[in-house]
Amino acid sequence: QVQLVESGGGLVQSGGSLRLSCAAAGATSDFYTIGWFRQAPGKEREGVSCITRSDGRTYYADSVKGRFTVSRDNAKNTAYLQMNSLKVEDTAIYYCAYVSSIYLPFACRRDMVVSWGQGTQVTVSS
Repeated sequence: QVQLVESGGGLVQSGGSLRLSCAAAGATSDFYTIGWFRQAPGKEREGVSCITRSDGRTYYADSVKGRFTVSRDNAKNTAYLQMNSLKVEDTAIYYCAYVSSIYLPFACRRDMVVSWGQGTQVTVSS
């Protein structure tokens, strides 16, 4: 089973930036997708951004396009989510996820996730 370890959350003021990291271990193939999801209090977990490991294709939810950038470093088996121009409404617990499909945006759905990271809190203050 793929294990994911996240880091990088925290408290930031509106307009600020944070970078999340997700280290993956245990994958037996290069053909998978790492997704970033978030869950705000009282809301469902939603897909924010995804990236395929093999060729770096990306997907972004409309709410984060132009502000968030997903990337990966295959040598480190790590994916990143650079979050700029953060808004109060970006406050949530952010989870990285392992998806065995590489077909975007289909793979960036909660029901496609095989393994979840532990989650990291991102809080944006006004």
